[in-house]
Amino acid sequence: MATKTGKILAVDDNTDILFALKLLLRPHVELITTETDPENIPSLMKETDYDVILLDMNFTQDAISGKEGFYWLSKILEIDPQAVVLFITAYGDVEKSVQAIKAGATDFIIKPWQNEKLLATISSAIKLNRSRREASDLREKQKEINTIMDQPFADFIGASPGMQQVFSTIKKVAGTDANVLILGENGTGKELVARALHRNSLRKDEVFISVDLGALSETLFESELFGHVKGAFTDAKADRPGRFELASGGTIFLDEIGNLSLPMQAKLLTVLERREVTRVGANKPKSIDIRLISATNMPLKQMAAEDRFRQDLIYRINTVEIEIPPLRERPEDIPLLAEHFLKIFGKKYNKKINKLSNQVIKKFRSYPWPGNVREFQHVLERAVIMSESPNLDENDFQLSSHGGTADSFEFDTYNLEEIEQKVIEKVLRMHSGNISKAASDLGLTRTSLYRRMEKYGL
Repeated sequence: MATKTGKILAVDDNTDILFALKLLLRPHVELITTETDPENIPSLMKETDYDVILLDMNFTQDAISGKEGFYWLSKILEIDPQAVVLFITAYGDVEKSVQAIKAGATDFIIKPWQNEKLLATISSAIKLNRSRREASDLREKQKEINTIMDQPFADFIGASPGMQQVFSTIKKVAGTDANVLILGENGTGKELVARALHRNSLRKDEVFISVDLGALSETLFESELFGHVKGAFTDAKADRPGRFELASGGTIFLDEIGNLSLPMQAKLLTVLERREVTRVGANKPKSIDIRLISATNMPLKQMAAEDRFRQDLIYRINTVEIEIPPLRERPEDIPLLAEHFLKIFGKKYNKKINKLSNQVIKKFRSYPWPGNVREFQHVLERAVIMSESPNLDENDFQLSSHGGTADSFEFDTYNLEEIEQKVIEKVLRMHSGNISKAASDLGLTRTSLYRRMEKYGL
């Protein structure tokens, strides 16, 4: 107790004891309040949040049995169940003090006390109170978060038939352990669907592990997903569990599964079939219990027909398929999404933003949103940040120059890889080679964009 910390309430009908406590504690604590009448305890607790309450076990009304002490202990805990109460007791009342601890007291101080021991006891009691308060605050915050998260589709806004179909499928599938494959363009919210499936599943109290497979190189694939043992390779300085081990008991979400090479697909298939992983450098496999959810924006069935994706792996990962419609196919959801995001960003940046005008909504409806909801969210957030008025007009929103209508994208081929390459080239040119801006426009991580650039020799 080198620095002053803690607020103490001492209640004893012996004024000499209270004087001695005040003299001893004043240099060490922020506040020391003394009181001879226990009837004043409720009002004192209402005025101040005490870290520790020192309570005499016997008052003059009942100087021997300790009944008054037990009575006021129960009253204190009734007012504040987290209260830290230390009984002040005579040497002969140690047995009663032990009973008091069972009744909810934290510890007891025997009269006459040793100063150093008393200070140490109070210091520990203050720390206990602070940790209890922190734990209680965390529980309340978690309860509030859970209340929000437990809404069936808290992250989704949509009244369109396409989104209603998505919601319906999630409700049917979430309570099972069926493997789910989520299809959709970048920015449509595939991970949000995965999290909604997890939150509404029997595994909701277990871990949710998300893995961006598009960001994993061939060399890191096995180590990241299956783990490694110390010495398995140069940088393996300690045993490390992989994502599958960490997800055991819960859900693992494999995003961008269409980016896996055939050798990586084979290794993943083996793990899914056997329900066990073997760490790199180890001989003994470990059993895993996971719920698998995968996602991709690539046409896996077409890729399978072209021998670029294993058909047996498709069977393994998509017991149920959920396809998220792009934003341009559900323009009726745009006003709802706009209202939702404006509320969030208005609160985040402490700004009052009114509903968007019909002209702005009309402009949004005609724009193809190549980045889907992610792009829409980004456009609204930027507008709120830059706004100087609660009314946003068309000039407040910056839409990408490759907008217009969905039909304005013309290609000489329908081969998706060639289309992807041309789009990446176009966006890179548009941003003068700025990888961060190009990745943001494409709805990719920088690592995923680098992988695609390497793939196409860009």
